[in-house]
Amino acid sequence: MKKKRVLFLSIILLSILFGLIGRLMQVQLVQTESFSKHKINLIESSVEQRTQQIVIDEGRGAFLDRAGNPLTFDEENVVVLFPFLNKIEWPSATVASILGMDEADIKRDLLGAKEPVVLKGSVDLTQSQMDRVNALEVQGVFAVKKKVKKSVVPAAQLIGVTGENTTLFHERYPDRVKGANQPVGVSGLQGIFDEWLIAEEQAKLVYHVDATGGPLFGADVKYVASANPFYPLNVKTTIDSRAQEALEEVADTYEMKKGGLLLLDIASSEIVASVSRPKMKQGDPFGEGATDYMRKALIPGSVFKTVIAAASLEEGMVDETRMFDCDQNIRGGEAQKPHGSINIRDSLAASCNRTFADLANELTEKDPDLIEEYADKLGLTGNVAWKGDVFHYEDFSQLKLEQSRIFASETAKGDRNEIAMTGIGQNEVRVTPIGMANMMATIARGGKAYEVSAVSTVEYQNGADMVNFPKQEGGEGISPFTAMKMQQYLRGVVNSPLGTAPYLQEAAYEVAGKTGTAQTGSYRGEKIKANELYNKWFAGYFPFHDPKYALVAVNMDVLVDEGGIYPIFKDSVDALYRLDQE
Repeated sequence: MKKKRVLFLSIILLSILFGLIGRLMQVQLVQTESFSKHKINLIESSVEQRTQQIVIDEGRGAFLDRAGNPLTFDEENVVVLFPFLNKIEWPSATVASILGMDEADIKRDLLGAKEPVVLKGSVDLTQSQMDRVNALEVQGVFAVKKKVKKSVVPAAQLIGVTGENTTLFHERYPDRVKGANQPVGVSGLQGIFDEWLIAEEQAKLVYHVDATGGPLFGADVKYVASANPFYPLNVKTTIDSRAQEALEEVADTYEMKKGGLLLLDIASSEIVASVSRPKMKQGDPFGEGATDYMRKALIPGSVFKTVIAAASLEEGMVDETRMFDCDQNIRGGEAQKPHGSINIRDSLAASCNRTFADLANELTEKDPDLIEEYADKLGLTGNVAWKGDVFHYEDFSQLKLEQSRIFASETAKGDRNEIAMTGIGQNEVRVTPIGMANMMATIARGGKAYEVSAVSTVEYQNGADMVNFPKQEGGEGISPFTAMKMQQYLRGVVNSPLGTAPYLQEAAYEVAGKTGTAQTGSYRGEKIKANELYNKWFAGYFPFHDPKYALVAVNMDVLVDEGGIYPIFKDSVDALYRLDQE
């Protein structure tokens, strides 16, 4: 009986011993880089425990503007001090003299530090100062170039944000074992292009220390970075930083609370600038400022009449000899703004609801899908964003746009009242400002539709192209004749006697375009007419005779007597004119 107890106890002890050995093998040999369900990298963690280190560059690829300048970070010349300097004698007075600082300020920055610190007064050093500091060869004192995130990122909602999320990292990249604690793209282009941007390795200064935090004898500070000279990759966008800054300033001047401005290059349908309000807040990137309203599907109002006019002309259903009774509203009652009997050209200039309600019904009677088809042909809806096969991606899309729609259901195409409301851009019509700008670009360049792009290339670190995103045709487009007619009609919105936007005659460039005041169905406070909220639009292009830009401005959820869109559009045009003259 005693032998059995001893045998049983021995088996238990051996089982525990083998279990501990197995666990040790798991930790030290098998799962060193991906331990437990949390996939902890034990090697990286152990190194961090016995070193002091500072990240100089997180290693993630950057977004560049069309000129190749960084959009998401700045590079600063700084001095880095390691905490063990508190325990040794070092030439702090000499360093202070080189930097033009007070020695006491340097000691104060370093006092009590547990991690390496960037000397507060050392930002924007000259190269000469950096060379002189490094020539001292003081261990723990280094003048380096450090990448820092910009406090304000241009086109912030379009670019998007990153966040440290190890679960998301392992979901996206199950085969990667290193760098799970690095930022991953969460929204915007940061999310879409994340696989290209993800870091191979951080660049950092690393110093091995003993248990007390002092330097290990004979150990030097090491610079650790990716050994691959081609990485990280950079994403070169189509953003023009000067134009972006100019339109941001216009939005701020007019205190736009909700909405924004979207600028396209007409020759290519590339996004030159994208401004969305409310602003993204640095401390709360996922708050109310996270929404990119340039990619949201919004109620367009009368800007949508452009589609009805183009479709009616292309289908041969209307010409300038046909007259419409613009003393009537869409239901046959008295119009709020009567204009008498006028043709299609003057109807678009005056934004006559009756004309486009009638034409919408005629188009639907001919073919229930015609309105939707022409919205696609003009590049307003459908495949608006650049899409194609790139590496292992099928139908890779540069932009995630909210789904546009013309009708909410097929049954709506059989209801004349719903069709009439659709014809004037109300009811269930929802389109994106990006699509709206693309439609204006299609008309301006003679009827040819292109897909909208925000990125031109993905580049290696040496500037060589890894991936190109060439200009691609979008919808079918419209005939040059119809485009020419639409150009004349859209110019009439600004310069004809019945035009709704005469204010824009004073713009630095000749403007063509279409106004829109869309009822949102929302109210500010009590549900009465005076409190009703509108989306106010102007979508157009310029210069009229040599089109270069398509621009959409939308001021959302404003009262009828506030948030005027014409001054915003005009000041944007004028700002771009000034830039072009420089």
